[in-house]
Amino acid sequence: MGMAISLSELRENEAKTLLALKRSRGNAKVDELIKATELDESAVTRAILSLSNEALLTLKEKPIHLLRLTDEGRAYAELGLPETRLAKFSFDVGGKTSIREAFQKLNLPESMISIVVGWIQRKKLGRIARIGEEPYLEVDGKPAESDADGLLRSMLDKSEVNLENLTPENQRIVVELRKRKLVEETRRNDRLVELTANGWKKLENGVRVVSEVSSLTPELITSGKWRETKLRRYNITAPVAEVWPGKKQPYNRFLDELRLKLVTLGFQEMTGPIVEIMFFNCDSLFMPQDHPAREIHDIYFVKDPEYGKLDDYRSYLENVREAHENGWKTGSTGWNYEFSEKESARLVLRSHGTAISARTLISKNLKVPGKYFSIARCFRPEVTDRTHLTEFNQVEGIVVGENLTLRNLLGVLERFAVELAGADKVKFRPDYFPFTEPSVELSAYKEGYGWLEFGGSGIFRPELTLPLGINVPVLAWGLGVDRLFMMKNQIDDIRNLFTQDLQWIRRKEVK
Repeated sequence: MGMAISLSELRENEAKTLLALKRSRGNAKVDELIKATELDESAVTRAILSLSNEALLTLKEKPIHLLRLTDEGRAYAELGLPETRLAKFSFDVGGKTSIREAFQKLNLPESMISIVVGWIQRKKLGRIARIGEEPYLEVDGKPAESDADGLLRSMLDKSEVNLENLTPENQRIVVELRKRKLVEETRRNDRLVELTANGWKKLENGVRVVSEVSSLTPELITSGKWRETKLRRYNITAPVAEVWPGKKQPYNRFLDELRLKLVTLGFQEMTGPIVEIMFFNCDSLFMPQDHPAREIHDIYFVKDPEYGKLDDYRSYLENVREAHENGWKTGSTGWNYEFSEKESARLVLRSHGTAISARTLISKNLKVPGKYFSIARCFRPEVTDRTHLTEFNQVEGIVVGENLTLRNLLGVLERFAVELAGADKVKFRPDYFPFTEPSVELSAYKEGYGWLEFGGSGIFRPELTLPLGINVPVLAWGLGVDRLFMMKNQIDDIRNLFTQDLQWIRRKEVK
């Protein structure tokens, strides 16, 4: 007489998961099971939990480290590391080149010269010599592509690379690339599922799928089939797939909150154009027309059209002209040069938010006393790194009224640093700006983050206010709102503020 074999009863999703594991020789990643069973993630997750509770399988998490190129790393992957390009350039022009001239030819920023020279010496790509004050690079032969260049290029067409899959030598190179901010690393856990001895035994005995329903339908009730139907039991503690609700980008949300907080403090918002004329961007601020900050390395000039119109500001323009040339009625001697109206009409991208303050001072809606602010997008030709971008936001403010003093200004700035950035301490130090006297620089400290410079402030000079028709003191400040957000959220790379990394955006808490 033969022995009867009893089939094990399993719910449909659990049976599919168990059979998929059998086809995978007893182990698989959760992602692989989702694909093999054609179930959604939440269904597979619930099935794994149920089977795990019955000791039919185990679920383990294995940490993995994923690498991706930064924007700077992607550029170097395409063109080569700057030290490699410099050494090749030197070889191509005869084995010796002026490093400064080579940087210009290769379109590399001169601010990186000392860094690149350091890598040249460390990698022994050539010899550094000096002729007078100029550094030169000498190479004996054509430099081979470095392992770091090769690794960057191999990552170019991949969205992510698993660190554990790299050779030990490439893993050592990754340490260097991380320090240079050319690759960034994220960590996640791979979930691995493995059949237990009990799971294999259940599969050997055979599996019978039990049909269950999750809800009663009108058809089941009217037909009477509900008496024969088995309802699915739910484990309300079972994990499900993560769901990310829609929300504002964290930095945009911060700007909205900042705007609301300033309004509640009694400030009115002031606005102005991004494409500005030099009259408001510099001239009305008593910045001389030969000031270095007005050069192309500090301001973006509009190519077409090059000039705007000054007709609406003619009366103020004449006052400003005289203030620049001889001091006008301000008690100053001015800058003693011939003021150029054509230069004043030059169109630029707004380089600081103070241009909006100048426009507000001549506005017919200005109230004295009054408090005003703007959150202004500004533009400057900067080398992009962890603390600088070519476009940035400034929170600009002015307070107009009689009997205002430096003490009032310092009180406002300290309150901003504490309430808006969560600073623990603030400090002030004297500074210089063409349009304020006295001038003060604000720095703030946050535990676990350190000191960070926020921006400048001061009291507008009479050479600025009187030509614009203002006869009372004006307190003014321009603070880096990007850095306010960085300190408050303990972010050490300004590029993260505008990141497209969905994981960072999704996981950023709504406070």
